[in-house]
Amino acid sequence: MEGAELLRIVDMIHREKDIDKEALFDGIEQALLTAARKQYGTTGDLNVQIDRTTGGIRCYEETPDGQVTVPLDLGRIAAQTAKQVIIQRIREAERDVIYDEYDHHLGQILTGTVQRFEGGTIIVNLGRTEAILPKSEQMRGEDYRIGDRVRGFVQEVKKAGQKVKIILSRTHPDFVQKLFELEVPELAERFIEVRGLVREAGYKTKMAVQSMDGKIDAIGACVGVRGTRIKNVLDELKGEKVDVIRWSDSTEDFIGNALKPAQVRWITLDSENMRAKVVVEDDQLSLAIGRRGQNVRLAAKLCKWDISILTDEEAETDGGELEESPDRIGRFDDDMELGGAGLTGAQDFTDDPEARDKPR
Repeated sequence: MEGAELLRIVDMIHREKDIDKEALFDGIEQALLTAARKQYGTTGDLNVQIDRTTGGIRCYEETPDGQVTVPLDLGRIAAQTAKQVIIQRIREAERDVIYDEYDHHLGQILTGTVQRFEGGTIIVNLGRTEAILPKSEQMRGEDYRIGDRVRGFVQEVKKAGQKVKIILSRTHPDFVQKLFELEVPELAERFIEVRGLVREAGYKTKMAVQSMDGKIDAIGACVGVRGTRIKNVLDELKGEKVDVIRWSDSTEDFIGNALKPAQVRWITLDSENMRAKVVVEDDQLSLAIGRRGQNVRLAAKLCKWDISILTDEEAETDGGELEESPDRIGRFDDDMELGGAGLTGAQDFTDDPEARDKPR
């Protein structure tokens, strides 16, 4: 191979695959060295060097008397060995480039198209490479066809042999947060912080937010004018409900907010055991518990407290414990909003769509 042709090939691979030229030269030198050692049957101080300017190849051996040039006249077997090593090194270099590129996307959302199916796993074309969306990371009821656009949270990026394995998820809790960051500039710019997020994928998410700027209403910013921002998130989640609630340093307030859309009357806390007893009106019991216990279960995970829901009648027959021995009791009147002024989130944006546009 002429030096000019070698330089042309290296330049072409560099431009097409974005592989560093020096890495390519190193790989070719290593391949030729392996072939030369196979040809001459030596493991001594044999070296191969490529001139980066002319493309000229020099093979030499280090001896006590200095460098001795060795003719690089490879036989068929040695040449085949060189070819295999070069291909392997190019694939490894390409893998490293792809890994470095997508490793920067770890914890972010990527968009691709459905390329094929392998059992229940979806293979997603990201452009330069493929990603996998395992069945376990897909939301219930989702149905894709080849060519469909799909978005996923980059859960893992790792090297696997000569390839890069990228695992996407649509069930990860951070998928919801990243969707909101795409829609809400105040979140992306950290004027609003997500203080907690729990999720049962395909069913419901509760996200607690706090404004870092007194002029910004955290919930209002996440919802947008007439619910435009949260609607885009809900559309991507294909019917999953999202309760945006206000974070509070007060445990009573926070638990009350987390149980929205139910209205809470009383809360008593057992700080030693991290247990909370919440009293609600009879007509609020089903809302507080939620379908199959989902609302109270997510609220408990979000607040990191065990929460028991009681009606007034049940509280009265609870041995008077609510009045006699609570650490602290918080009371929430029907006309008082939990967590301060402004929108409260859950009841406004999920369970009663017609109420979203009602004036407050």
